[in-house]
Amino acid sequence: MRTRIKLCGFQTEDTVRAATRAGADAVGFVFYPPSPRHVEVQQAGQLARCLGAWQTPVALFVNPQADFVNSVIAEIPNVLLQFHGDESPEFCGSFQRPYLKAIRMKAGVDLRLESSRFHSAQALLVDSWSEAYGGTGHTFDWSLLPKADELKQALVLSGGLDASNVEQAIQGLRPYGVDVSSGIESTRGVKSIEKIEMFCKAVQKADAGLL
Repeated sequence: MRTRIKLCGFQTEDTVRAATRAGADAVGFVFYPPSPRHVEVQQAGQLARCLGAWQTPVALFVNPQADFVNSVIAEIPNVLLQFHGDESPEFCGSFQRPYLKAIRMKAGVDLRLESSRFHSAQALLVDSWSEAYGGTGHTFDWSLLPKADELKQALVLSGGLDASNVEQAIQGLRPYGVDVSSGIESTRGVKSIEKIEMFCKAVQKADAGLL
């Protein structure tokens, strides 16, 4: 099974179209105002319409109000939800939609326990620990991760990935998917078409090496 690719933090049509051409399975839009990658709801709806028929728009939230989540769902009906804050399992599941739950990893975080807590999640997205919300652009100790068959849902690896290390990550961990944001940027918050293409090619190369 090939590794799914999620690229996150898009703000312009040209970079979304580049992601679709490069082979992204999912493209993420950030609804968190402190982030340099933040987009407004209507803007995200326009960007989502640039995706191909079999590509999934993902909405990233941090401790949102339910009404706001519903406004995004209304604008992007086929959106996949991603919760990156301290949301409860009950809140995440209340929208009756597929969702990803981000878990910030550090020593002492029991991913098996989080897997049980968020049993209704479509996948767990594991990222580097930070006191602040959002990605850090740094990898974490991958040895903290249990084996995939010990979790109740798919595992999506995030945190400091880029074209130079994603092949090693895939070959060593065999995640269901990989997620990247800062690793495909020329400067903070600005996506690079060249790095988007390089990242997707590196994932495809890793999968070819596992065949």
